[in-house]
Amino acid sequence: MTRFAVNQERLLETFLRLVRIPSLSGQEGAVAHLVAASLGELGLAVERDQAHLQFGGEAGNVIARLPGPGPPILVCAHLDTVGPGDHISPRVSASRITSDGTTILGADDKAAVAGILEAVRVVLEQSLPHAALELVFTVAEEVGLKGAKALDLGRLRSRLAYVADSEGRVGTMINRAPGQDSIKAVLTGKAAHAGVAPEKGVNAIKMAGQALAAMRLGRLDEETTANIGLIRGGLATNIVPDRVELEGEARSHRDDKREAQVQHMVECLHEAAAQMGGKVEVEITPMYRSFHIPDTHPVVRLGRLAMRQVGLRPRLEATGGGSDANVFNEHGMAAVLLGVGYRDCHTKREYIPLAQLHKFAQLMVALLTAAARM
Repeated sequence: MTRFAVNQERLLETFLRLVRIPSLSGQEGAVAHLVAASLGELGLAVERDQAHLQFGGEAGNVIARLPGPGPPILVCAHLDTVGPGDHISPRVSASRITSDGTTILGADDKAAVAGILEAVRVVLEQSLPHAALELVFTVAEEVGLKGAKALDLGRLRSRLAYVADSEGRVGTMINRAPGQDSIKAVLTGKAAHAGVAPEKGVNAIKMAGQALAAMRLGRLDEETTANIGLIRGGLATNIVPDRVELEGEARSHRDDKREAQVQHMVECLHEAAAQMGGKVEVEITPMYRSFHIPDTHPVVRLGRLAMRQVGLRPRLEATGGGSDANVFNEHGMAAVLLGVGYRDCHTKREYIPLAQLHKFAQLMVALLTAAARM
C-alpha cells in the first residue's frame, strides 16, 4: 500500500471554501471562476466553454489539461448543487463535515472537486510521475446533465474517463447505469359546471387517474423502474377539469426494456383518453443511454489498481441514477463512476466523513500516477 501525503488541512480549507460559494444549477459563475483560477495558478492550460448559452446558465464547463506521457485520462466532477444551497454554513467535527441543518452541504459534488484539486497540487509539488490528464468540471449536471451534453467532446483526447460523483464509499466503482426517458402528457377533457351539469363534462383528472391505475410503476424488475412524479390540473372544485398535465420517467439498464415500458405508459394514456372521450398528447424525451463497462476493461483495471495502492478493496456496483458518465459512454468514451464518500446527498442531512474526504484525494493521486505506468 502506498500512502500519498495529501495536505489534509489544505484539502479541508479548499472544500469549505467551495461549499460556501452558492452554485445552484445554472448559477455556477463564481465557483467556476475559482476552480479555473486555481488550476491556472498551478500551471495547467485552462479554458471555459460556452455550454451555458444552450440552456441560459451563467457559466460554461471548465476544462483543464496537464501534459504527460502517453494517452490522457479524463477526470470529471460537477460544479452545481441542488437546493437549498444558499448561505451554506459548514460544520466540522472530529469525524465529519455537515451543514448547519438549514441547507444541503454540497459535498455532492464539491468534495470531488476539492479532492481533484488537491491531487493535482500533490502530483506537481512532489514531482510525481503522472499520465497526461484532462479535467472537466461540468455545470448544470443536477438538472439533466446539461453541461456534459453541451460539451464538445471532440476537444478531448481521452478514451478513459473517471466521473467522481457517487454517494458510495471511496473504493466503489460503478460500471453499470440505466438509461432514462422522460414522459410528459397533456390530457384534455371538457369543462362543465360540477354542480349544475357535470354530465356535460369530461373529467381530465379522472382520465389521468384511470391511466395511472393501469400503468406498471415503481420497481418493475432488477433493471427497470418507472414513475409519474408530477401532476397538475384543475381550476376550482365546482368546475369539471378539462386539462391535466403529467410528468414522469422510465429507466432501465436495458434499452429494450426502457422502450417497452415507455410504450406501455403511452398506451395506457391513449386508452384512458379514448374510453372517456378525451384526448391526450404525449412527448417522450430521451435523457441518456444506459452503459455497462466490462470488468476486464482497461478503465476498470486502472481504477482497481489505484484503489489497491491506497489500501482500498475495489467494489464494482450498478446504480439506478444517471450522471455525466452516461453522456461520455454514449459518445464512445469508456467512463465509470467513482464513490466520493458523502452520504445523504440532496438532503439537509448530507455529510462527509473527514476520513473519506482524505481517502478520496489519495485515490486521485494514485489514479494519476498509476495511469503513467499503463
